Amino acid sequence: MELKIGILQQQNSASVEDNVNRLSAGVARLAQEGAQLIVLQELHNSLYFCQTENVDLFDLAEPIPGPSTEHFGRLARQHGVVIVTSLFERRAAGLYHNTAVVLERDGSIAGKYRKMHIPDDPAYYEKFYFTPGDLGFRPIQTSVGRLGVLVCWDQWYPEAARLMVLQGADLLIYPTAIGYESSDTPEEQQRQREAWTTVQRGHAVANGLPVVTVNRVGQEPDPSGQTGGIRFWGSSFVAGPQGELLCRASDCREESRVVSVDLGRGEQVRRWWPFLRDRRIEAYGDITQRFID
Repeated sequence: MELKIGILQQQNSASVEDNVNRLSAGVARLAQEGAQLIVLQELHNSLYFCQTENVDLFDLAEPIPGPSTEHFGRLARQHGVVIVTSLFERRAAGLYHNTAVVLERDGSIAGKYRKMHIPDDPAYYEKFYFTPGDLGFRPIQTSVGRLGVLVCWDQWYPEAARLMVLQGADLLIYPTAIGYESSDTPEEQQRQREAWTTVQRGHAVANGLPVVTVNRVGQEPDPSGQTGGIRFWGSSFVAGPQGELLCRASDCREESRVVSVDLGRGEQVRRWWPFLRDRRIEAYGDITQRFID
């Protein structure tokens, strides 16, 4: 099955209305170019607010279903596409998640995934805002296939990718917000970007299926002034089941692309490289330990 995937890499402004309007125009454009599945970046409605800890920013959160699922569901229905969104979910007072929601092409919610791995690093204070996910690693069934949707920091964990695949995911999808720290040398910045690309291509190879990653791009200032802010490195990409790069976007500009992916090719790759067949599951019990002393 050939699937046309649209990726929308955007530089966000401080205006939620502006960001959503530009995303909406991008969805329409990608649909017109033939996209059947459109993937948006992490927390795409606003600036990346986790650079500081500020209780007022919880006002950005919204329920699911809510205004954003209604808006993007309407776009999905209007253009006949499946859309992967990334939202700041208000589940209850004091209980919030970083949640990806998949909208089916009839506008309905096909499913959601709450980010499981939550970072807590300078300029990425996500533990202040997000409760770790409690929905597990379960693919979402859609009209274009079973989508293994994960979010950003999840992309460093092979366990998450594998568990999605063991439950029948046809491809892995990572809405993302990651960038350069201004004090790092150019050489260190590039090492980080290449490591980020390489580990996800490794998930494609180890599991024999495509990977789709859509990252933010552009400079976003630190409201506290304590750091130089984050320059998100873009570089959104689609990799095939042997890790081959089918496309890679700019590291400094907004971009939208439609990429054709042959979902059936993974079947053949897994026949050549039957990694799932040769797993020694009886010997992996220790993987659930934090560390083996």
